[in-house]
Amino acid sequence: MHTVAVLALDRVIPFDLSTPIEVFTRTRLPDGRPGYQIRVCAEKPEIDAGTFTLRAPWGLDGLGGADTIIVPGTADPAAPVAPAVRDALRAAAEHGTRIASICSGTFTLAATGLLDGLRATTHWIAADLLSAAHPQIKVDPGVLYVDNGQILTSAGAAAGLDLCLHMIRRDYGSAVAADAARLSVMPLEREGGQAQFIVHDHAPTPHGSALEPLLVWLHDNLGTDLALADIAAQAATSTRTLIRRFREETGTTPLQWLHRARIRQAQHLLESTHHSVERIGAQVGFGSPTAFRDRFKRTTGVSPHTYRRAFSDSPRIKPGRQPPPR
Repeated sequence: MHTVAVLALDRVIPFDLSTPIEVFTRTRLPDGRPGYQIRVCAEKPEIDAGTFTLRAPWGLDGLGGADTIIVPGTADPAAPVAPAVRDALRAAAEHGTRIASICSGTFTLAATGLLDGLRATTHWIAADLLSAAHPQIKVDPGVLYVDNGQILTSAGAAAGLDLCLHMIRRDYGSAVAADAARLSVMPLEREGGQAQFIVHDHAPTPHGSALEPLLVWLHDNLGTDLALADIAAQAATSTRTLIRRFREETGTTPLQWLHRARIRQAQHLLESTHHSVERIGAQVGFGSPTAFRDRFKRTTGVSPHTYRRAFSDSPRIKPGRQPPPR
């Protein structure tokens, strides 16, 4: 039987810890046999899990001989990793053990050096921190999980479910994984990636900068068809100078800033209005519904219709119809 060791570190996130335990424990093979046995391992007998204290039945020696090790996230991803934990994970990797992280557990793997030179992901809100702390890792904040073969990483919270189901499919095939997904009330594959959950704030306006009046004007004119020359004319400068100033003060180009602000406004309209996708695309300045859909999907990873189904706070009504009067 495939043995999964779940590593509990101090201040472990309970949801991340319980996800692999529940998913793998409930997995059944076609003949009814369990597909996995689970070990919960820790460096010390009692672990601080925030709202409760966890007693782990296995020490770090429980990682030895496991087929898979899962590293859940912790409340403080920047906390140092104990040398004994680093050594145990490195030793397991040297023996060919599959190692996967959930959410900020990626930081624990990063501290071992096992992710150096590899592509990895984590919760989108911590992606910049991971990149800054470990520049040797190719951080991809837009996906639900990354499979490098032996080393796997996943994004926040529910993405741990996606990763566990992916590993079950690798181990036992799609039929067993689909059954595990049904028991978890999860699709075997979710459309899009983590990008759809990222809060795309309005592009930053540097307070007091020379560009501030121009950025305010751009935000007020998101629905206008603007070319680079139009923006330069409003700023009373050349396009070359405009691009240089934008790079210096916002870290992006004028048109990239504009696209980002338009998509954020479109997200807001999809969440809060009953306007059709076509109307919203026009409202935020896209010349055609196709151009709007393409840009929206490149930015968020899903179509406008899928985004609305997931995030609308309005009652579900047919497109193009207004809600009944109260």
